[in-house]
Amino acid sequence: MNLTEEIQTRLAWLEPSHFKIEDDSAHHAGHAGNTGGGHFTITITSSHFSGKSRIMRHRIVYQALEDLIPSRIHALSIRATASDEP
Repeated sequence: MNLTEEIQTRLAWLEPSHFKIEDDSAHHAGHAGNTGGGHFTITITSSHFSGKSRIMRHRIVYQALEDLIPSRIHALSIRATASDEP
């Protein structure tokens, strides 16, 4: 299983109605401070985010991926929305 699939599998419990992961690593080749981990943008919509602040939504995602950071994931951009948001 590659890293993109690993991320998707770990976040599957959120039962996302929309999920997109972009591997932005190629845009950051040679980036200072990068010890080899990838750069990713995650866009996720889930009913599990309803009533939660933006910070709490990000914490939920980070907790699911915490052992991958910073070894396999160097940078992570998260766009997390609740299913009931416009």
